[in-house]
Amino acid sequence: MAKKYIKEKVNNQIRAKEIRLVGDNITTGVYSINEARTIANELDLDLVEINSATSPPIVKVVDYNKYKYTQKVKAKELKKKQKESKQSLKEIRFGPNTDEHDYNFKAKHARAFLENGDLVKAYVFFKGREIMFKEQGQLLLTRLADELSDVGLPITLDFKLEGKRMIMNLKPRKKNKQKNG
Repeated sequence: MAKKYIKEKVNNQIRAKEIRLVGDNITTGVYSINEARTIANELDLDLVEINSATSPPIVKVVDYNKYKYTQKVKAKELKKKQKESKQSLKEIRFGPNTDEHDYNFKAKHARAFLENGDLVKAYVFFKGREIMFKEQGQLLLTRLADELSDVGLPITLDFKLEGKRMIMNLKPRKKNKQKNG
């Protein structure tokens, strides 16, 4: 998917006859384009069209290079925050009669997922008549929640039974960031 880059209109590229002028050290208001250019020249700054959808268009008096730099910094900050907040959902499947070794193996993986900041969906899958042993599934999920309580919290305290699955969702605990120095 191609990204769309919107290039701002600057100085002589602005074609509107009247504009709403904003910026530092100027009187905000509606000016003709020639008056706005005169004001910008006196301050040794540029006119940058901020919003062309309004009537009249909004134009800011600013140093264009500084403006572009701050836009890049803001975009980089947003991208960084977006990456930090990304969480994926990992699923772990148990049977109601899961062996001790298999349980430990899957619990270890669930711990690693939670430490990595991912959500974990743990579920017990009942086949055939195993659905009669719902208590075993609840015990298994409760045990898992207790063992992972230092790194994860259950999102809901009750277990949902959807069809032949008993589901428990875990979210990672917030990490306490220690300041050095």
